[in-house]
Amino acid sequence: MTIKLGVPSKGRLMEKTFDWFGARGVTLSRTGSDREYAGAVEGVDGVDLVLLSAGEIPRELAAGRIHLGVTGNDLIQEKLVQWDQKVEPLAPLGFGHANLIVAVPHCWVDVDTLDDLDGAAAAFRARHGFRMRIATKYHRLVRDYLRRGGVADYQLVDSQGATEGTVKNLTAEAIADITSTGETLRANHLKILDEPPVLESQATLFRSRVADKTDADRVVLRALIERLGV
Repeated sequence: MTIKLGVPSKGRLMEKTFDWFGARGVTLSRTGSDREYAGAVEGVDGVDLVLLSAGEIPRELAAGRIHLGVTGNDLIQEKLVQWDQKVEPLAPLGFGHANLIVAVPHCWVDVDTLDDLDGAAAAFRARHGFRMRIATKYHRLVRDYLRRGGVADYQLVDSQGATEGTVKNLTAEAIADITSTGETLRANHLKILDEPPVLESQATLFRSRVADKTDADRVVLRALIERLGV
């Protein structure tokens, strides 16, 4: 058995992850064609590279099928119940920064806080006969956040892409989504509530708490972690 390291399979997250490991003496590379999800690790023996989507890595860590994985802490906390019992964060990687926020139409001039949103939700239900819709793919995190903020009379509707456009398309009244610059929100005439974000996220190296390891695996894992300095 070998130590399995899961990293994002494409795009800037993959490139930045490769750079982060390379700066610490561990070279990650793709092998084969761009359509093949295969890779190699140089610098520490006994480590296999597993290329996955960032959204798959939390599941694979929690199932113990990979020992280490790089993904956003937003995905870990959204996808894993009692996540801290299944994975352990080893190091923030300093890239992939984004905030999970709640945003409403810019024309809602009297809605700037969670208290305002609660009032608007109650008024919306009284007027329309159904709960205000908030589009998001982060149901667990957003529901907990709104409960702590005292917001009621809303419903979460699932959105797996182009969430900022749901208000314009009349499939939601507000959204909760990841943003790094806010430009897409502004382009869709949305404003972020004047509240702390639901979650501040960045790419993070996680270790599985449940993956099986032989004594030899533990030696390899320790050597890799020491090389990375985490």
